[in-house]
Amino acid sequence: MTKPWIEGRFEENVITTTIEQAINWGQQASIWPMTFGLACCAIEMMAVGASRFDIDRFGAGAFRASPRQADLMIVAGTVTYKMASRVRRLYNMMPDPKYVIAMGACTVGGGPYFKYGYHVVKGVDLVVPVDVYVPGCPPRPEALLEGLMRIQDKIRGHRINKKNGARVQDELPVPHHSGYVEATGSENPLTQHQKHTGK
Repeated sequence: MTKPWIEGRFEENVITTTIEQAINWGQQASIWPMTFGLACCAIEMMAVGASRFDIDRFGAGAFRASPRQADLMIVAGTVTYKMASRVRRLYNMMPDPKYVIAMGACTVGGGPYFKYGYHVVKGVDLVVPVDVYVPGCPPRPEALLEGLMRIQDKIRGHRINKKNGARVQDELPVPHHSGYVEATGSENPLTQHQKHTGK
């Protein structure tokens, strides 16, 4: 009696990998973005989920309505000072490891509101640490897919092993921002650098 086909399928083949590579492959192929649109850039983010651009090809089509189930925050749109605390709260609710894409000119650096928009945060990296910046006003859906691929590169370069008791550095480290402009020399950090002076 012959063996079933499925039993002898991998009889002579060997697949080798490391736990680190297997975990990274699983994470980068199953990113769950959070449904989080603030302004007009959200329309382009919605287009990415449609059949023409098909974000499901990258394993990132399961947009979640809860931050507890998401590991990617796509900040799509203008972040006002009133909204900034909510953005930070949602970011803190997300489980680790978590990643942030800043989508659009307003999110990256204030956009057209930079000079006179006293209510707009001049870059969401003052609120949450940003991994990938996607410029444009608004950026095309292809640009957001490019940003997603850069997030996948970052996940692929994640290191969980240790060397001499210390953790090995990632290939692409996650940025850490204090929310303040770094001062030169022995000066104190600048905390009023976004205050509108009326000039």
